[in-house]
Amino acid sequence: MSLKRVLIITYYWPPAGGPGVQRWLKFAKYLPEFGIEPIIYTPENPSYPIIDESLLKEFSPDLKVVKTKIWEPYQIAEKLNPKSKDYKAGHFEKPKNQSFLTKLSVFIRGNFFIPDARQYWVKPSVRFLRKYLKENEIDTVVTTGPPHSLHLIGLKLKQFDSNLKWLADFRDPWTQISYHSELKLTRFAQKSHEIMELKVLQNADAVIATSFTDGENYQKLGAKRVEVITNGFEESDFRSTIYEVRSTKFKITYSGGLEIARNPDNLWKVLGELKSENSEFAEDLELEFVGNLSQEVENSIQKYNLINNLIKVGYVSHKESIIKIKNTDLLLLTNFPDEKSKGIIPGKLFEYMATGNPILAIGPEQGDVQRIIEETQSGKYFLHSDYLELKDFIQEIFEKKKTGNYNYSVQNVENFSRERLTLKLSKLIKNL
Repeated sequence: MSLKRVLIITYYWPPAGGPGVQRWLKFAKYLPEFGIEPIIYTPENPSYPIIDESLLKEFSPDLKVVKTKIWEPYQIAEKLNPKSKDYKAGHFEKPKNQSFLTKLSVFIRGNFFIPDARQYWVKPSVRFLRKYLKENEIDTVVTTGPPHSLHLIGLKLKQFDSNLKWLADFRDPWTQISYHSELKLTRFAQKSHEIMELKVLQNADAVIATSFTDGENYQKLGAKRVEVITNGFEESDFRSTIYEVRSTKFKITYSGGLEIARNPDNLWKVLGELKSENSEFAEDLELEFVGNLSQEVENSIQKYNLINNLIKVGYVSHKESIIKIKNTDLLLLTNFPDEKSKGIIPGKLFEYMATGNPILAIGPEQGDVQRIIEETQSGKYFLHSDYLELKDFIQEIFEKKKTGNYNYSVQNVENFSRERLTLKLSKLIKNL
């Protein structure tokens, strides 16, 4: 029996690194098991903020990858202002710390490139794909964003062919994403974003949300059908990786980039206090950061006399990051403190859960991360304002480490495996 062909339109594809590429890289791996042949459509000459060559080995040589050229103004902007590379990834300095050049770059990004600077790939892609879809008898397309301009490719293809089935995957929200308010938008630009978003939500045959809160918001905005398919973890990553021997130190590990907007200041305060109260804790504590640690966060850590406990690993390959999060005692996850961030579920959460190590998560009240952690009993969730409860939890984990009573039993984590999630996706595609 022949497989159903589905075209997946994605900007992020290996050798792109970071969490944005993992989702559809893994879906593409498992879709053939469920009767679907994925065909990837991606730029030939993209400008990625992170490169991870190891991911090129993650997909089958039989997977068809179609590429066309893209023109991106970011390539010019990065030469004028190196920080543009961070803004491309959604990382912004606090307004008071922004230089004039930075403010100008952010204003131009938000108001001259709507919805984003990849908009120049839309028209040539639509011209190419109208012919490609017909010649290859493909009746289903998936667009995944950010960048949300890729959803406009799906929208225009749908407008040309109403029989085309279109699935819009929102890895992050559009106008409700945490940094949208940082783009210095004019009223006209804001309205343009809202109109485009509404057209996508109302015309897609189905919309995929990666969190429960986002799914509810898309329904309120007018999406005709919404499915929640979270990110997940690759079971084979945790079976095949050769793990190091666990350190005798008490290690707290954070994986990924950490900017000042998600800085858990109270945590550093608690750790500084525990360090001053307990010489054994002070001697054993290691704060390990696997990824980019902003200077502002490092300054905050230093303020509480923790600089000697700090280990900055920097960016490593995906495989190496798994080794790091497996060989630690406590995994740190932080989110923005405001209510708008309730629906953000960092992809690292699922890999954290797969290690079986306890998670210390900090974020807004009633966040979706809290819901998953409580359902899986994989750690404990705190608000940014929590202090005594946070201190008690860290002391508890530290004592378990010292006594060797370190069993931490998580529940139903297998529901978040990439294979299980792809099964859910395949059912959605077949029932569009």
